[in-house]
Amino acid sequence: MDKKPQTTRRDTSLSRERIIDAAIAILDAEGESALTFRTLAQRLSTGAGAIYWHVADKQDLLAAACDAVTAQTLAACAPGAAPEADIRAIASGVFDMMEAHPWAGAALIRAGGQGPLVRILESLGRQVQALGVPDNEQWATVSALLNYILGVAGQNAANMQIARSGGIERAGLLESVAAAWSGLDAARYPFVRSMAGSLRAHDDRADFLAGIDLILRGIRSRA
Repeated sequence: MDKKPQTTRRDTSLSRERIIDAAIAILDAEGESALTFRTLAQRLSTGAGAIYWHVADKQDLLAAACDAVTAQTLAACAPGAAPEADIRAIASGVFDMMEAHPWAGAALIRAGGQGPLVRILESLGRQVQALGVPDNEQWATVSALLNYILGVAGQNAANMQIARSGGIERAGLLESVAAAWSGLDAARYPFVRSMAGSLRAHDDRADFLAGIDLILRGIRSRA
């Protein structure tokens, strides 16, 4: 007697939220390469087939995880009375989010014009409108803010990942780069060489926010 073909049953104890939370825990601890449906199934004590009831594939899961941490970040940046302060809060929140979840930067870029990126774009856009930026300059203004935030925050997160994977402490990394800059030819690289001392003690987050303030100063002059 032939056996009936087996079908994968949905694990009713699972939810999309539980799967996303478990995925975020794996991503934070071990990085994107460690996130597989097999590893996730073991973490959740279920079968991979049950997970496929809730997420289509790994890219869908990454996008959902990125959207979850982005939504949480922006929820903590509740709009206040001053648009400039709100933009600063959004920028700080995204910077800290990428530092806490280094994988989120790449996931944001892959998301394109959907999900988490739209959340950030909408949050920035409302504040730019509140600043009184003319309609025909709003897109360029928001784009400048968005590209700066994602670029600098993403690079900072990437640097952290490189340092962690190589077992390098931040202070040691800055010291080695500063030493290399100090040894550059003074005639060819006068500015970079003069910045070597500042590099040793600089604060990535403070530098990032200083850049936001420069952009806001430009926006203020245009508005």
